[in-house]
Amino acid sequence: MPITVDACAAQHQGDRKEQQDRVAILAHGRQRGVALAVVADGMGGHAGGALAAEQVVHTARNSLEHFSSATESPREMLENSMLEAHTMIKASRFINEKDPHSTVVMLLLQPGKVSWAHCGDSRLYRFRGTDTLFRSVDHSYVEHLVSIGRITPEEALVHPNRNVLITSLGGKDAPKFSFGEADDLTDGDIFMLCSDGLWPYFEEPEMARIMADNSARAASEILIDLARTRAAGSGDNVSVVIIKFKDARPASTAVPPR
Repeated sequence: MPITVDACAAQHQGDRKEQQDRVAILAHGRQRGVALAVVADGMGGHAGGALAAEQVVHTARNSLEHFSSATESPREMLENSMLEAHTMIKASRFINEKDPHSTVVMLLLQPGKVSWAHCGDSRLYRFRGTDTLFRSVDHSYVEHLVSIGRITPEEALVHPNRNVLITSLGGKDAPKFSFGEADDLTDGDIFMLCSDGLWPYFEEPEMARIMADNSARAASEILIDLARTRAAGSGDNVSVVIIKFKDARPASTAVPPR
């Protein structure tokens, strides 16, 4: 079945003094149907986090430009991009005398297939209509507690250490990555990438319904507006990418009987 894509990238500074998130949808310059969506959430004091997130997007752009499925698998491209960003962010610590870090979530679109990767607590969701098919698991202390049964997902949202990450790009230790892919794309599939300025304010059915009922752009605006309202003056930077897959075939026109 031929598929078309409705996509949007959006962000808001929230109630922070600086926008340290970076978001992008990047098209491959030579391969039709290949694109890369990126959300990076920078950390590290004034300007440091923004520089780290900017480095993630810059490295992703370079990696996509050189990507060819004939010589490199999608997973290798995503992993190499994150590792290079990690190395460059670490190097910038000595140049700028800051302590920069960044999370990242990336989705590589290819004809008939998508591949993704993440590091930290920026998330990827996959919905089909209003059903949740997949949600990435944060590399965070509270997600570890949830996985071993120490706390519930609801308790994780209000845990005092909910913002503590166990890995990120730019840290002293080698970063940890998680990967996934799907080749069963169909009409009604929706992928959303977002920073932690968005996802804590929504249950998954509500997010899915908003995206299913609206265009990618309209859904982005609605989600950001709701997150801002629910943050009640203490919201983080918000970044989101929404990618909706639709049947590209024209609707058939019924022929009236003679």
